[in-house]
Amino acid sequence: MIDEIAKYLSIFRVLDGLRKGLSLYSGPSRAALIYAEKPDAPVCVYDPQFLLHGHEPRLEEIYLHSQRWRRDSPDVEEMQFLGHIPVGNLHLSGLVSFGGRSRSIFYQMWFTEHHPNMCSIGPVERWLQHAAWLLAHDFASEGAFITGASRYALQGYAVHAIHDHIHEALNVRLGRDTHMMVYPILDAALGISKTSEEGLPPHGALVFSEPEEVEQINCLVRFPALEMPRLQNYKHVRKLLQAVEDSDRKLLSDGDHIVGICCGELPQCRVTTDFHGRQGFLRIAGELACSFSDGNFQSSTRKPNLVQLEESLLGSKLDQSLVHVMFKIIMNIVDGARERRHGCTLVIDVDDQLHEIPGQKLEHPIDLQKSEFMELGKSLSKVDGALHIGADLHLHAFACLLDGRSVPGEDRSRGARFNSALRFTAIHQNLIVVVVSSDRPVSVFEGGVELTATCEWKPVCEIPSRPPTLIEWINGR
Repeated sequence: MIDEIAKYLSIFRVLDGLRKGLSLYSGPSRAALIYAEKPDAPVCVYDPQFLLHGHEPRLEEIYLHSQRWRRDSPDVEEMQFLGHIPVGNLHLSGLVSFGGRSRSIFYQMWFTEHHPNMCSIGPVERWLQHAAWLLAHDFASEGAFITGASRYALQGYAVHAIHDHIHEALNVRLGRDTHMMVYPILDAALGISKTSEEGLPPHGALVFSEPEEVEQINCLVRFPALEMPRLQNYKHVRKLLQAVEDSDRKLLSDGDHIVGICCGELPQCRVTTDFHGRQGFLRIAGELACSFSDGNFQSSTRKPNLVQLEESLLGSKLDQSLVHVMFKIIMNIVDGARERRHGCTLVIDVDDQLHEIPGQKLEHPIDLQKSEFMELGKSLSKVDGALHIGADLHLHAFACLLDGRSVPGEDRSRGARFNSALRFTAIHQNLIVVVVSSDRPVSVFEGGVELTATCEWKPVCEIPSRPPTLIEWINGR
């Protein structure tokens, strides 16, 4: 019985470390596990925060109606030789999954959210794969004395997950093991992003290529072998980035030194670090891998997730043929405010007759579908107050003042724009308000509610108990 409790506690601690680490990397995240300890054991489910709810039919089809997942396992001798065998993504809607097989746990599949603004699910898959490996290791130890270490290892696994993803992606492209050292690339991305030159953060691109391919790349200039700046000298690299700002030129590195400045076609097997001030992106052969900001890596594309706005527009009185156009107009203004790093407020008035809002009226409303007026609208969004946009896709006023009575849900820490939008939408129907904060977060309000509010998941209690079988879980026991 003690061994069983130790195993349940191990499952909890691995899951807890996984979800905390993923929450730092991707925003609030849940995690769940489906596993069978032995080849003939029933499938069990550990889903304390209801991540898998709604997927019961598909899970029942995979694990109960079919036994393929059992039959696909190698025999015991092969497992002993290979140690831990990965099991790939199940591709369930809205979820990322990955697992493994081993002698200590016959089968396990880990799950987490597939956030809509992820650069890539690759690092998350590597994270889940490592969780499966750690749990198998804990079960093999026949005790719980090391499970605390598994929890903390998963909480801080972001850099290693990105490393594993990049390393694997490069190997696939090359058809062999890459000679590129990935950890120095990750250190350089964070180190250079935090290094200023004359008070300004870095801009420009730094490309890393396989050492043996560097000589074949056409460079505008190359540095002599004995005078190549070292990658670890972040201050020097930051100075050199000034030569490639606002251009298609790039610094070229072999992972140890800055080789020169290149332009034009680059090899497929490359890693690019794009610096956009104190934030930026890592790309593998041009494909996004992750972003970085404030000395940390994140999964976010750094674009606002305005799914709630689109859903509100679809459910509003606005002519459905205009929903997509209105959404593009709002996104254009929001992106402009975020790029220029200023706050703004947009009132989207979808009622048949415009609401009367105090502000600077326009004698002739301007059509935001026209590029010259769109640029003017972006500039007017910098003026204190809100833009008033009608269902006709025209800007009718700017510098509008939003008022209203105090309502539940106000948060003084969020500032005047946030709380004014909350109050204003509480007393005005058929209005949607979008608020862009100067530090880049975007909020959507309707009916006195913030539609983009982050859900706080209920904490999981550290009390070991037997996870239900899949049949019990589906039946709600």
